[in-house]
Amino acid sequence: MNNQLVNYLLHLADNTLILAQRNSEWCGHGPVLEQDIAITNISLDLIGQSRNFYQYAAILIGNSATENSLAYLRTEREFKNLLLVEQPNGDWAATTLRQFFFSAYQYLLYQQLQKGNDAQIAAIAEKAFKEVTYHLRWSSEWIIRLGDGTEESKDRMLNAVDELWRFTGEIFQPAAYETEAAKNVCGADVSALQKDWLKKVQEIFEEATLSMPKENIYMQRGGKDGVHTEHLGYILAEMQYLQRVYPGNEW
Repeated sequence: MNNQLVNYLLHLADNTLILAQRNSEWCGHGPVLEQDIAITNISLDLIGQSRNFYQYAAILIGNSATENSLAYLRTEREFKNLLLVEQPNGDWAATTLRQFFFSAYQYLLYQQLQKGNDAQIAAIAEKAFKEVTYHLRWSSEWIIRLGDGTEESKDRMLNAVDELWRFTGEIFQPAAYETEAAKNVCGADVSALQKDWLKKVQEIFEEATLSMPKENIYMQRGGKDGVHTEHLGYILAEMQYLQRVYPGNEW
Protein backbone atom coordinates (compact mmCIF):
# COMPACT_ATOMS: atom_id res chain seq x y z
CA MET A 1 0.00 0.00 0.00
CA ASN A 2 1.24 3.46 -0.93
CA ASN A 3 0.54 5.47 2.23
CA GLN A 4 1.07 8.82 0.53
CA LEU A 5 -1.38 7.94 -2.24
CA VAL A 6 -3.95 6.86 0.36
CA ASN A 7 -3.47 10.14 2.23
CA TYR A 8 -3.90 12.05 -1.01
CA LEU A 9 -7.15 10.23 -1.80
CA LEU A 10 -8.43 10.82 1.72
CA HIS A 11 -7.64 14.53 1.38
CA LEU A 12 -9.63 14.75 -1.85
CA ALA A 13 -12.50 12.75 -0.38
CA ASP A 14 -12.57 14.61 2.94
CA ASN A 15 -12.75 17.99 1.18
CA THR A 16 -15.84 17.05 -0.76
CA LEU A 17 -17.56 15.16 2.06
CA ILE A 18 -17.21 17.94 4.62
CA LEU A 19 -18.32 20.65 2.18
CA ALA A 20 -21.26 18.48 1.16
CA GLN A 21 -22.23 18.13 4.82
CA ARG A 22 -22.02 21.89 5.30
CA ASN A 23 -24.06 22.66 2.18
CA SER A 24 -26.68 20.07 3.10
CA GLU A 25 -27.50 22.14 6.19
CA TRP A 26 -29.30 24.50 3.80
CA CYS A 27 -31.75 21.80 2.70
CA GLY A 28 -35.20 23.20 3.42
CA HIS A 29 -33.74 26.57 4.44
CA GLY A 30 -32.59 28.08 1.12
CA PRO A 31 -33.63 31.65 0.25
CA VAL A 32 -35.92 30.45 -2.56
CA LEU A 33 -37.02 26.96 -3.59
CA GLU A 34 -34.93 26.84 -6.76
CA GLN A 35 -31.72 27.70 -4.91
CA ASP A 36 -32.60 25.33 -2.07
CA ILE A 37 -32.70 22.54 -4.65
CA ALA A 38 -29.55 23.81 -6.38
CA ILE A 39 -27.33 23.74 -3.30
CA THR A 40 -28.77 20.39 -2.24
CA ASN A 41 -27.87 18.97 -5.65
CA ILE A 42 -24.36 20.40 -5.29
CA SER A 43 -24.11 18.56 -1.98
CA LEU A 44 -25.11 15.31 -3.69
CA ASP A 45 -22.50 15.88 -6.41
CA LEU A 46 -19.81 16.38 -3.78
CA ILE A 47 -20.88 13.28 -1.85
CA GLY A 48 -20.62 11.28 -5.07
CA GLN A 49 -17.08 12.54 -5.59
CA SER A 50 -16.13 11.68 -2.02
CA ARG A 51 -17.53 8.16 -2.38
CA ASN A 52 -15.42 7.52 -5.45
CA PHE A 53 -12.22 8.66 -3.74
CA TYR A 54 -13.04 6.76 -0.53
CA GLN A 55 -13.77 3.58 -2.47
CA TYR A 56 -10.42 3.77 -4.21
CA ALA A 57 -8.63 4.47 -0.93
CA ALA A 58 -10.42 1.53 0.72
CA ILE A 59 -9.15 -0.83 -1.99
CA LEU A 60 -5.58 0.32 -1.40
CA ILE A 61 -5.91 0.09 2.40
CA GLY A 62 -7.51 -3.36 2.46
CA ASN A 63 -8.17 -4.87 5.91
CA SER A 64 -11.95 -4.62 5.41
CA ALA A 65 -11.82 -0.83 4.94
CA THR A 66 -14.87 0.61 3.20
CA GLU A 67 -16.10 4.02 2.11
CA ASN A 68 -18.34 3.97 5.18
CA SER A 69 -15.57 3.20 7.65
CA LEU A 70 -13.40 5.94 6.17
CA ALA A 71 -16.22 8.50 6.39
CA TYR A 72 -17.77 7.49 9.71
CA LEU A 73 -15.11 5.84 11.86
CA ARG A 74 -12.14 8.18 11.56
CA THR A 75 -11.45 10.81 14.19
CA GLU A 76 -11.11 14.55 13.73
CA ARG A 77 -7.30 14.40 13.65
CA GLU A 78 -7.46 11.79 10.88
CA PHE A 79 -9.43 14.02 8.53
CA LYS A 80 -7.31 15.92 5.99
CA ASN A 81 -9.78 18.42 4.57
CA LEU A 82 -9.06 22.08 4.01
CA LEU A 83 -10.02 24.45 6.81
CA LEU A 84 -12.08 26.39 4.27
CA VAL A 85 -14.71 23.68 3.76
CA GLU A 86 -15.45 23.20 7.46
CA GLN A 87 -16.26 26.85 8.12
CA PRO A 88 -19.85 27.60 9.22
CA ASN A 89 -22.42 28.47 6.58
CA GLY A 90 -23.09 31.93 7.96
CA ASP A 91 -25.46 33.70 5.59
CA TRP A 92 -26.08 33.02 1.90
CA ALA A 93 -23.19 35.30 0.90
CA ALA A 94 -20.70 33.32 3.00
CA THR A 95 -22.01 29.99 1.73
CA THR A 96 -21.83 30.93 -1.93
CA LEU A 97 -18.40 32.56 -1.53
CA ARG A 98 -17.03 29.43 0.17
CA GLN A 99 -18.38 27.35 -2.70
CA PHE A 100 -16.91 29.74 -5.26
CA PHE A 101 -13.43 29.65 -3.72
CA PHE A 102 -13.50 25.85 -3.57
CA SER A 103 -15.06 25.30 -7.01
CA ALA A 104 -12.57 27.62 -8.69
CA TYR A 105 -9.83 25.47 -7.17
CA GLN A 106 -11.52 22.17 -8.05
CA TYR A 107 -12.03 23.32 -11.64
CA LEU A 108 -8.28 23.73 -12.06
CA LEU A 109 -7.42 20.67 -9.98
CA TYR A 110 -9.62 18.24 -11.89
CA GLN A 111 -8.28 19.51 -15.20
CA GLN A 112 -4.84 18.44 -14.04
CA LEU A 113 -5.94 15.16 -12.47
CA GLN A 114 -7.45 14.05 -15.76
CA LYS A 115 -3.95 14.18 -17.26
CA GLY A 116 -2.34 12.07 -14.53
CA ASN A 117 -1.05 8.54 -14.88
CA ASP A 118 -3.41 7.04 -12.30
CA ALA A 119 -6.34 5.82 -14.39
CA GLN A 120 -8.75 5.66 -11.45
CA ILE A 121 -8.09 9.22 -10.27
CA ALA A 122 -8.23 10.49 -13.85
CA ALA A 123 -11.61 8.80 -14.40
CA ILE A 124 -13.07 10.25 -11.21
CA ALA A 125 -11.82 13.72 -12.16
CA GLU A 126 -13.18 13.44 -15.69
CA LYS A 127 -16.66 12.53 -14.46
CA ALA A 128 -16.66 15.16 -11.71
CA PHE A 129 -15.34 17.95 -13.92
CA LYS A 130 -18.74 18.44 -15.53
CA GLU A 131 -20.30 18.83 -12.08
CA VAL A 132 -17.63 21.25 -10.91
CA THR A 133 -18.08 23.37 -14.03
CA TYR A 134 -21.70 23.90 -13.00
CA HIS A 135 -20.74 24.53 -9.35
CA LEU A 136 -18.31 27.23 -10.45
CA ARG A 137 -20.82 28.91 -12.76
CA TRP A 138 -23.56 28.80 -10.13
CA SER A 139 -21.42 30.25 -7.33
CA SER A 140 -19.85 32.87 -9.63
CA GLU A 141 -23.29 34.16 -10.55
CA TRP A 142 -24.17 34.57 -6.88
CA ILE A 143 -20.94 36.46 -6.12
CA ILE A 144 -21.74 38.89 -8.93
CA ARG A 145 -25.41 39.15 -8.00
CA LEU A 146 -24.74 39.92 -4.34
CA GLY A 147 -21.58 41.97 -4.80
CA ASP A 148 -23.16 44.22 -7.43
CA GLY A 149 -26.59 44.19 -5.82
CA THR A 150 -28.02 46.22 -2.99
CA GLU A 151 -26.02 47.99 -0.31
CA GLU A 152 -26.89 45.22 2.16
CA SER A 153 -26.01 42.38 -0.19
CA LYS A 154 -22.66 43.99 -0.97
CA ASP A 155 -21.91 44.47 2.72
CA ARG A 156 -22.71 40.82 3.37
CA MET A 157 -20.40 39.72 0.59
CA LEU A 158 -17.61 41.98 1.86
CA ASN A 159 -18.03 40.49 5.33
CA ALA A 160 -17.83 37.00 3.83
CA VAL A 161 -14.59 37.89 2.03
CA ASP A 162 -13.12 39.23 5.28
CA GLU A 163 -14.03 36.00 7.08
CA LEU A 164 -13.07 33.40 4.47
CA TRP A 165 -10.10 34.80 2.57
CA ARG A 166 -7.65 33.76 5.33
CA PHE A 167 -8.51 30.12 4.69
CA THR A 168 -7.70 30.19 0.97
CA GLY A 169 -3.90 30.24 1.23
CA GLU A 170 -3.82 26.69 2.59
CA ILE A 171 -5.23 25.39 -0.69
CA PHE A 172 -1.96 26.12 -2.46
CA GLN A 173 0.51 25.09 0.25
CA PRO A 174 1.15 21.42 -0.54
CA ALA A 175 1.19 18.75 2.13
CA ALA A 176 3.77 15.98 1.84
CA TYR A 177 1.27 13.63 0.20
CA GLU A 178 0.34 16.25 -2.39
CA THR A 179 4.00 16.82 -3.23
CA GLU A 180 4.50 13.07 -3.60
CA ALA A 181 1.39 12.69 -5.76
CA ALA A 182 2.53 15.51 -8.05
CA LYS A 183 6.01 13.98 -8.25
CA ASN A 184 4.49 10.65 -9.31
CA VAL A 185 2.20 12.39 -11.83
CA CYS A 186 -0.96 11.03 -10.23
CA GLY A 187 -1.81 14.32 -8.52
CA ALA A 188 -1.51 18.03 -9.22
CA ASP A 189 1.05 20.58 -8.12
CA VAL A 190 -1.36 22.78 -6.18
CA SER A 191 1.13 25.61 -5.83
CA ALA A 192 1.12 25.94 -9.62
CA LEU A 193 -2.66 26.41 -9.63
CA GLN A 194 -2.66 29.54 -7.51
CA LYS A 195 -1.95 32.01 -10.30
CA ASP A 196 -4.91 30.86 -12.41
CA TRP A 197 -7.12 30.65 -9.33
CA LEU A 198 -6.35 34.25 -8.40
CA LYS A 199 -7.00 35.30 -11.97
CA LYS A 200 -10.46 33.70 -11.89
CA VAL A 201 -11.27 35.20 -8.50
CA GLN A 202 -10.19 38.65 -9.65
CA GLU A 203 -12.26 38.34 -12.82
CA ILE A 204 -15.44 37.53 -10.87
CA PHE A 205 -14.69 40.10 -8.14
CA GLU A 206 -14.27 42.85 -10.72
CA GLU A 207 -17.65 42.00 -12.26
CA ALA A 208 -19.12 41.97 -8.76
CA THR A 209 -17.49 45.36 -7.99
CA LEU A 210 -15.51 43.80 -5.13
CA SER A 211 -11.90 44.62 -4.33
CA MET A 212 -9.34 41.86 -3.95
CA PRO A 213 -8.12 41.45 -0.34
CA LYS A 214 -4.67 42.70 0.65
CA GLU A 215 -1.82 40.33 -0.09
CA ASN A 216 -0.27 40.45 3.38
CA ILE A 217 -3.18 38.75 5.20
CA TYR A 218 -2.04 35.89 7.43
CA MET A 219 -3.26 32.57 6.09
CA GLN A 220 -4.57 29.83 8.37
CA ARG A 221 -3.41 26.29 7.72
CA GLY A 222 -3.29 22.84 9.31
CA GLY A 223 -6.34 21.04 7.98
CA LYS A 224 -4.36 19.01 5.45
CA ASP A 225 -2.37 17.53 8.32
CA GLY A 226 -5.30 16.96 10.68
CA VAL A 227 -5.15 20.19 12.69
CA HIS A 228 -8.62 21.70 12.41
CA THR A 229 -10.79 24.48 13.74
CA GLU A 230 -13.32 23.71 16.44
CA HIS A 231 -16.03 23.45 13.77
CA LEU A 232 -15.01 20.06 12.36
CA GLY A 233 -15.64 18.23 15.63
CA TYR A 234 -19.26 19.38 15.64
CA ILE A 235 -19.71 18.36 11.99
CA LEU A 236 -18.36 14.86 12.66
CA ALA A 237 -20.38 14.47 15.86
CA GLU A 238 -23.57 14.97 13.86
CA MET A 239 -22.49 13.12 10.73
CA GLN A 240 -21.06 10.05 12.49
CA TYR A 241 -23.63 9.73 15.28
CA LEU A 242 -25.72 6.84 13.96
CA GLN A 243 -22.73 4.76 12.85
CA ARG A 244 -21.02 5.14 16.22
CA VAL A 245 -24.14 4.49 18.30
CA TYR A 246 -25.28 1.56 16.15
CA PRO A 247 -22.03 0.23 14.66
CA GLY A 248 -22.36 -1.81 11.51
CA ASN A 249 -26.07 -1.13 11.07
CA GLU A 250 -27.39 -0.51 7.56
CA TRP A 251 -30.69 0.76 6.20
